[in-house]
Amino acid sequence: MTDATSSRSSSVAATKAAPANSPAHVLFASLVGTTIEFFDFYVYATAAVLVFPTLFFPNSDPTTALLASFATFSIAFFARPLGAIVFGHFGDRVGRKTTLVAALLTMGISTVIIGLLPSYETIGVIAPLLLALCRFGQGFGLGGEWGGAVLLATENAPEGKRSWYGMFPQLGAPVGLFLSSGVFWILLHFMSQEALLSWGWRVPFIASILLIAVGLWVRLSITETPDFQKAIEKQERVEVPVAELFRNHKRSLVLGTFVALATFVLFYIGSAYLLSYNVKVLQLPFLEALEVQILGSVLFGIFIPISGKLAERFGRREVLIATTVLIGIFSFFLPGLMTSGESGIFIFVIFAMALMGMTYGLIGTALAAPFPTNVRYSGSSLTFNFAGIFGASLAPYIATYLQTNYGMTYVGYYLGLSAVITLACILLSGKDEV
Repeated sequence: MTDATSSRSSSVAATKAAPANSPAHVLFASLVGTTIEFFDFYVYATAAVLVFPTLFFPNSDPTTALLASFATFSIAFFARPLGAIVFGHFGDRVGRKTTLVAALLTMGISTVIIGLLPSYETIGVIAPLLLALCRFGQGFGLGGEWGGAVLLATENAPEGKRSWYGMFPQLGAPVGLFLSSGVFWILLHFMSQEALLSWGWRVPFIASILLIAVGLWVRLSITETPDFQKAIEKQERVEVPVAELFRNHKRSLVLGTFVALATFVLFYIGSAYLLSYNVKVLQLPFLEALEVQILGSVLFGIFIPISGKLAERFGRREVLIATTVLIGIFSFFLPGLMTSGESGIFIFVIFAMALMGMTYGLIGTALAAPFPTNVRYSGSSLTFNFAGIFGASLAPYIATYLQTNYGMTYVGYYLGLSAVITLACILLSGKDEV
């Protein structure tokens, strides 16, 4: 027996001997990682509305400063596909576990550094440049985190349970949104708005190091997924997963990107843009604006498991089609609700975040479905993050621009158009592709 054969046999034997992950351990590991990543991500989104325009863009008028802050917010979405390519390569070549740990560290370190940055008043134009660099790091890390977390859940799922298991990492988004909004809400209860601008805003960024420690401990204790173990045993891994992806899976990449378009547009209109609208246009106090966002995160989280159960009963594709149609219908009501004062805003949040939970809960499993194991990490990550560019990166910016220059009706048109595009791509996808 050659050394190479012996080494390969030992590797396979070790893989077979690896203890199986319990369902609870798998689901908690997939959930805790995405919760941390999205907490970090949304802490930035909240700060981009409440404090960054003042601290990092103080020489602009309020609207220009907000748009500049949203521009740094969008940087992460352009970094995410790069993270998906890099981490996807190692996720498909080395393994899901190791790559997830590296992605979590990348995101976490970038977030903590943001909490330590000096403001524009201290170092001038270098401050927003450093902020943009850290935001890039956040996006780069999240680009590798999401796909791996979804695969950790779905590749450990029993037959017929992939939609249900794939729902768990998606819960990290509403939990992260709830925690990030909740932290700022608590800070404003114990300090003045001036203190928040002075130093309080740094607390959630620096404190995220505690969540990162928990996430690393959980992630390091899991074993590799059964699907990836089989790929090793059968020698199915490819040298350059992203090249294989663009060579043989272009259709799935394109359709997947736009299958998720309406999901992203709806969410960032209902979160980052809504927060800025409530504060800057309706002039709600910061606390009330955050309470609206907290309510949204709760509804978002409630409807994610509902979507998983409905998908098991009626089919994932069918539930996604129905939800996308409802998003399109909802877009016609958006202008009236958003211009009806606080009562209209609460109704908007209830329906927007219920629909968001229904679509987001299934989108992870749907985007991973068409790709084989040897390129699944890269494929699911890239489609999700390409959708982030087209649907999320500029959504707060575009919605703010449309509302300021053309009125709220055009924000509704924007959401409606995204729903039409998404519906068309779902219908073009076969049952095994969504």
